[in-house]
Amino acid sequence: MPDFRAQRLNMVDSQVRANDVTDVRIQDAMREVPRERFVSTAEQAVAYADTIVEIVPGRFLLDPRTFSKLAEIAEIEPTDRVLDVGCASGYSTAVLSRLAHDTIGLEEDAELVRIATDVLPSLGVSSRVVQGKLSDGHAAGAPYNVIFVNGAIEELPPTLERQLAEGGRLVAIRRQGPQGRGCLFLRENGRMSSRADFDAAVPLLPGFSAPKSFVF
Repeated sequence: MPDFRAQRLNMVDSQVRANDVTDVRIQDAMREVPRERFVSTAEQAVAYADTIVEIVPGRFLLDPRTFSKLAEIAEIEPTDRVLDVGCASGYSTAVLSRLAHDTIGLEEDAELVRIATDVLPSLGVSSRVVQGKLSDGHAAGAPYNVIFVNGAIEELPPTLERQLAEGGRLVAIRRQGPQGRGCLFLRENGRMSSRADFDAAVPLLPGFSAPKSFVF
């Protein structure tokens, strides 16, 4: 029987703390949430590896380094309301719920919504997961202090911008070509600004591609 608890502790030491994620709340949350519960039995062997774990085609758990660094630049406060976009089977929602006052997971895939809805309560997580198109966000719960995007984007949809509260933060991997950068988008005085923070290579989320331009 694998010692998943030992793997969690090693994950935080070697992939989170070693990559300058200093927020102790993030470290503690990732030590507590059993990542293996959110993947299939066949994938449990790589649940704590320094890699993306694909759950179904196009849906994945971000590698621990990328996930934790995005969470840190989001600067999630205990009073914040968070929308977790592309939550897949719910791992990210489980971790973020330990940092924020209220977290809503958003997922398009109906089966993944069912899995997350089953697993989260079994871990004492009261956050709900809703089904909907990722790029549309979840207007019914807006505005959000933080929107956490689990994957790469080429373009930030205006719908998500509108769902950010004043002073709100959106984090995602902005991709141009195969390489991406972890980015913080900030809404101030009704306008959006952004800054890149770290390098990351993760898959593009459906619905977040830039429009294709015609070449004559």
